[in-house]
Amino acid sequence: MIHRAAITAVLLAATFLHAQEAGVKVEKNVMVAMRDGVKLATDIYLPAGSTDRLPVILTRLPYNKDGAKSFGEYFAAHGYAFVAQDTRGRYASEGVWHWMTDDGVDGADCAAWIAAQPWANGKIGMVGTSYVGGTQHAMALEKVPQLTTVIPVDAVSNMGRQSMRNAGAFEMRFWNWIMLNAGKGSNAALDPGTQVELKEMADHRWDYLPLLPLRPGSTPLKLAPEYEDWLIQAMRHGKDDGFWAQNNILADPARYKDMPVYLVGGWYDSWAGNTSANFQALSKTLKSDVYLIMGPWIHGAQNKSAHGQVEFGTEAAIADQLVWRKEWFDHWMKGIDNSVGKAAPFAKKVRIFVMGTGDGRKTKDGLLNHGGQWRDENEWPLARMKSTPFYLHAEGLLSDAKPKDERASVTYAFDPRNPVPTLGGNISSGDGIMQQGAWDQRGSDKFWNWTKPIPLSARSDVLVFQTAPLAEDTEITGEIEVKLWASSDALDTDFTAKLIDVYPSSADWPHGFDLNLAEGIVRARFRDSLQEEKLMQPGKVYPFTIKLYPTSNVFKKGHRIRVDISSSNFPRFDVNPNTGEPLQQHRRTVTATNTVYYDREHPSHIVLPLVPRR
Repeated sequence: MIHRAAITAVLLAATFLHAQEAGVKVEKNVMVAMRDGVKLATDIYLPAGSTDRLPVILTRLPYNKDGAKSFGEYFAAHGYAFVAQDTRGRYASEGVWHWMTDDGVDGADCAAWIAAQPWANGKIGMVGTSYVGGTQHAMALEKVPQLTTVIPVDAVSNMGRQSMRNAGAFEMRFWNWIMLNAGKGSNAALDPGTQVELKEMADHRWDYLPLLPLRPGSTPLKLAPEYEDWLIQAMRHGKDDGFWAQNNILADPARYKDMPVYLVGGWYDSWAGNTSANFQALSKTLKSDVYLIMGPWIHGAQNKSAHGQVEFGTEAAIADQLVWRKEWFDHWMKGIDNSVGKAAPFAKKVRIFVMGTGDGRKTKDGLLNHGGQWRDENEWPLARMKSTPFYLHAEGLLSDAKPKDERASVTYAFDPRNPVPTLGGNISSGDGIMQQGAWDQRGSDKFWNWTKPIPLSARSDVLVFQTAPLAEDTEITGEIEVKLWASSDALDTDFTAKLIDVYPSSADWPHGFDLNLAEGIVRARFRDSLQEEKLMQPGKVYPFTIKLYPTSNVFKKGHRIRVDISSSNFPRFDVNPNTGEPLQQHRRTVTATNTVYYDREHPSHIVLPLVPRR
């Protein structure tokens, strides 16, 4: 077994100062001690020949700091010091990895070390996406004195609410993340033989999916014990409580450092609901400026205009991911009077991409030209938005008319052994087991568990409710919820919802195109509270709230607004076995008979944020 201490010694011996490119010098693998003595590997990029104290851009990441090279060279060439640090227990850093829990304190220690360096002026800004956005939130919640501004992109936060646990269900993208990362950059991966075993496990992760739940010591993941331990705990821990406390911004936004914040998210990103929720919380709490931009993007892909099976137009992409960040930092860290507060993408506090204004034709690449356009707003949610309920009715009708029937319902069987497959959506770290973004809701060879060209609407366990063809263009922009009345013969089950823009048949799309926009789930035992579990009484009718992800979309004239109701969306979420056993500790499954009600006493509906036409 090769120990990390030996690797560290080699790295220290190889530490060097050299010209990375003209005008930039780099010091690699400086081992920075934390308060408990653990040393974290750190790279420093500086303008060559500079003797000034400079503002510092920091990134702390678990994905190998070498990947920050382009950022480091760019910012150093533009008058900043740039610091990239491997987080604890990852790649060249010492210690044991834990999901986010060390990153607030470690970040504070890193900032204190930076402040003591002769090249630093005491101001730190941060960059990074996903986990690396989460390390920014962690330091902001720690109220690190040197922290001056942050740009968290698609960032880890509020993990027990709508991200890792989603209304009690587990987001399987993190099972996938562990499977892929336990053998890369981990303590276990230092041993070549162990690394081979973990890679083999990752390569066969599709074969492990039907074998859940994960049990201690039952898979090669036992070779990376800190990863196995965290994943088992995370999959078993449904309550939004202290286990998920790190980066819980919504619990107490006043814990967040008062400084300028630029929140970046995408309608198809897995953290979209938290990004918009964080903006609402922080903009009301902080005295400093809080900005929000939401594009039609999937996770970490702000430089692209096509996501999944859909093209949103060249305008949708932010081509240069460095220039706009520099503009923000120049304003807040160097005091430069520039485009911040004056021009895109900083003209107003809120900038959103309104999808759906394209011509709907097929592009030369075979994608749906759904299109869209940018719009600046003063707030989120929009003040002019009107929350409008659209009710479920018999024969699959969805309308704004309240139901009048005394008794109306539909019953279906939910078999955990045959869950509804995930076809796109708010996903990150899918990497093969899921496809991200916007997709026609019909099968293809892109989906390993729904390979044939059959629409999901053909399944008997998918309840489809849709409007008549729209008489005019209709914009829906904002937060979305489904209010459902339902019962089950099981002690516990799930209910899912999905919002879909239904294209009519056309020459390019003879079968039409069922475009997914937003999705959500609720685990029945968490129907009343995310902090307390209550099993169901079989046959009793309960109210459920399913929180979907936010979106902004124009449903064009002739299209239909559709809502699909079911009880699974796999592998987007873990499958409920319907047995009522402790979460992810079951060894059996049962088919649940679930009933959705839509009568006068139980008016199930979706609340749509309609934006009046200007």
